[in-house]
Amino acid sequence: MAEYDYDVLVIGAGPGGYVAAIRAAQLGLKTACAESRETLGGTCLNVGCIPSKAMLHASEYFDAASNGTMAEMGIEVSPKLNLDAMHAQRRDAVKGLTGGIEFLFKKNKVDWKKGHATFQDAHTVKVGDETVTAKDIIIATGSSVTPLPGVEVDNDKQIVVDSTGALELKSVPKKMVVIGGGVIGLELGSVWRRLGAEVIVVEYLDKLLPGMDDDVRKEAGKIFKKQGMELRLSTKVTGCTVKGKKATLTLEPSAGGDAETLEADCVLVSIGRKPNTDGLGLDAIGIETNKRGQIEVDHDFRTKVDGVWAIGDVVPGPMLAHKAEDEGIACAENVAGQTGIVNHDLIPGVVYTWPEFAGVGLTQDEAIEKMGGDKKAIKVGKFPMMANSRAKTNHEPEGFVKVIAEAETDRVLGVWAIASVAGTMIAQATQAMEFGATSEDIAYTCHAHPTHSEAIKEAAMGVQGKPIHI
Repeated sequence: MAEYDYDVLVIGAGPGGYVAAIRAAQLGLKTACAESRETLGGTCLNVGCIPSKAMLHASEYFDAASNGTMAEMGIEVSPKLNLDAMHAQRRDAVKGLTGGIEFLFKKNKVDWKKGHATFQDAHTVKVGDETVTAKDIIIATGSSVTPLPGVEVDNDKQIVVDSTGALELKSVPKKMVVIGGGVIGLELGSVWRRLGAEVIVVEYLDKLLPGMDDDVRKEAGKIFKKQGMELRLSTKVTGCTVKGKKATLTLEPSAGGDAETLEADCVLVSIGRKPNTDGLGLDAIGIETNKRGQIEVDHDFRTKVDGVWAIGDVVPGPMLAHKAEDEGIACAENVAGQTGIVNHDLIPGVVYTWPEFAGVGLTQDEAIEKMGGDKKAIKVGKFPMMANSRAKTNHEPEGFVKVIAEAETDRVLGVWAIASVAGTMIAQATQAMEFGATSEDIAYTCHAHPTHSEAIKEAAMGVQGKPIHI
């Protein structure tokens, strides 16, 4: 009789968990994955990355048809919104992808244990009514919406909602207030603005998109204002009351000051996410979380308890699906005795609005700080998308590419982009930086013409002091 039921048990079937389970099985380990949802894929595939992109893509078509963009190119249409059909295509995309993971589990002989998992000891987990043992256990339980004190979310009423509720609105609100000017708030706020809502973004900080390069953050403010969003920056929400079908928010300046009220048909709370560790029974195995509620791990994703590993949103680092996926692969390889590595310095981030915002590596301020505060220790090249041939012909003039390099070595430290396809463009920068590229390497790599990615080449040539098209 085997000592354990499985070689590996993965808790959570989100992007990190399901990838870890499949990779472990590929490496010959007997693998199971515990998941309490009715479908696999976690937040990302069910109520996050995938459905939001389906709504963003569909709403882009509607916006282009209704705001005159298509008319400018000689296509005269009068669009009519069928919100039910738009939701249906979103749900269909989710169903296809989550079903695809279930197929991959069967193909790779990964057992799906349905139910909530709770540690009994370091090698024993109770999943629903079943007890499962494993030599190694990987925690990949993801994250959930961070609550805002004084603002109670009730997705069923569709007045005060979180990101999950914002995907299921049955009608377009007349006025939507988005609390939080980060990725989720701007993406979902963009969806409903395009479909006809008046959108007001309330952000505690003085700029949108915390964590991105300052030039990108400044430009974001201009772009979203131009699109019709009202931005209430340096403002905090201190309370919310719901009466009938209206919500009334209480606002104050972030630095303190007189309060005011703001009424809305729908309020979206999107101030961030928190690790899912409650109910896991971590105390039963002697694991404590840090001040942010995260599980601390070493470079190989080991926790302090032998045989217990952790990846994704429950460990320190950006809460991004692709970061979790890479960690899932690396962790499974480490469990199998191989060497799994993730370069956490090069995790690209993307905001899928119109245009897209993307970045990888250091911001300009971070690069200067890394160089001891010496501004002359870095070089910066910047190229506007309005000078890019493909952006020009596509009527996509907004944005730029910015390349930051170390002055002495010319090694690229960071790349930031605002463009219609910035999320795709940033892959080139990430790959180049992974291999220690200099700005000269990028500047003298031949790029197909006309493409948006030529803007990366031009920005790199700007670092070299040899810009061609500006």
